[in-house]
Amino acid sequence: MRILHVITMLDVGGAERLIADLLPILREKGHQVDLLLFNGVETPLKEAVSQKDIPLFELTRGKDVYHYFWDVYNPSHIIKLRRYLKKYDIIHTHNTACQLYVPLARMIFGMSVPLVTTEHSPSNRRRTKWWFKPIDKWMYNQYNSVICIADKTRKNLEDYIGPHENIVTISNGVDVKKFLKPIKDISSQNSFVITMVAGLRAEKDHETLFNAMTYLPDNYSLRIVGGGVREQALKETCERLCLNDRITFMGVQSDIPGILDQSDILVLSSHWEGLSLSSIEGMASGRPFIASDVDGLREMVGGAGVLFPHGDSKALAEKIQYLCEHPDEYRQVARRCQEKARQYDISIMAEKYDKLYQSIRE
Repeated sequence: MRILHVITMLDVGGAERLIADLLPILREKGHQVDLLLFNGVETPLKEAVSQKDIPLFELTRGKDVYHYFWDVYNPSHIIKLRRYLKKYDIIHTHNTACQLYVPLARMIFGMSVPLVTTEHSPSNRRRTKWWFKPIDKWMYNQYNSVICIADKTRKNLEDYIGPHENIVTISNGVDVKKFLKPIKDISSQNSFVITMVAGLRAEKDHETLFNAMTYLPDNYSLRIVGGGVREQALKETCERLCLNDRITFMGVQSDIPGILDQSDILVLSSHWEGLSLSSIEGMASGRPFIASDVDGLREMVGGAGVLFPHGDSKALAEKIQYLCEHPDEYRQVARRCQEKARQYDISIMAEKYDKLYQSIRE
């Protein structure tokens, strides 16, 4: 089967990393799998995908990933999409611009190629604007299948546009074996490294983690992995809190398994999530995983890792310190996290995607 995945760009987000891991597995199942970028800006992830011999196409190429609006939402993309609508058995979109422009192009040019999309987040800014609702309802109705990455994501979407037979839930997954490490023994340590891997974007709550550092002793340090539009604002927050000597901004990194292996505690402080791939990776790493008690993380981390009340920096600090000072509890939490992570291996997800594609073609 000829399948084209379409996404805005290959930044460091969960949807982008998911594609990088998923497409080679779909190709191993016998499909021709190509990738189209609305903005072909050069990124480490784009380089990694090209090295996997996945054919890459782009509609334009911007200068960077942080000032991309016109590179992504340029209406001329609708015209450029025509050539791709003719070549594939299924087109699978990700992210808002692609979700909207691909069915628009199909309608304008009278094409009939089946469409699939993945809804990666339980919420978005469009849903706060009343005038966007009829556009969204039309858009989702153009798809043969809308894949939601978690039950909460599906519920929120159906609450917004109404129930649809074409909406299904397929949980995201990661290549768990790349992240599995022996559970760390911290019983003889006297200093501890906390790591948060996340884009520096509005849905992430770095500030609560920074404030938690003010409650922790000086032998606790923090590494922030990822890039994004909020980098400068977050660095200013660290300076205001006098934490520059204890917090390191590492930027975008390609060796996430190695970074997790050098950490003692993994944290994801967020305002909301879809189904966080970094949570699965972190839980697989043999380290305790601590996350905000919010939609998308509650379902993933609850019963395995540790949840803290959203925005409660003191509670977060207490949970971090307790685990580091109680090695037996540290190991038990890490063990439960690994067991939970194995349920989200990408091979399970790829099999469900393959069956969905086959059912649509039939």
